[in-house]
Amino acid sequence: MAKVTGIGGFFFRARDPKALAAWYETHLGINDIAKSVWTQEAGHTVFSPFNEDTDYFAREKQWLINFRVDDLDAMMADLKVVGIAVETRAEWDSEVGRFCRIHDPEGNPIELWEPAKT
Repeated sequence: MAKVTGIGGFFFRARDPKALAAWYETHLGINDIAKSVWTQEAGHTVFSPFNEDTDYFAREKQWLINFRVDDLDAMMADLKVVGIAVETRAEWDSEVGRFCRIHDPEGNPIELWEPAKT
């Protein structure tokens, strides 16, 4: 049986797509598609529909994107320096790694994950 081999893109609506693409490039290092295609490093990807009444992320949001990061502490420090609110909770961290949450300028939820060292 043929199977999917990875995520080929993540597309979503934005009030100001150019400004939002620039924000993701500036603060998270994700290339603006107008310049080049973002090439991810190999690693785990979780694809998991949640129950519609989950409280893992805001009920009014249909999705929460999770990005793997190589140094969560450095990423959080960089984001805080430029005034981006960073939320952490001890209960989010587990044997799979450490997590924090931010929102992009349009209010979309983003989870940053530093996988546990294996």
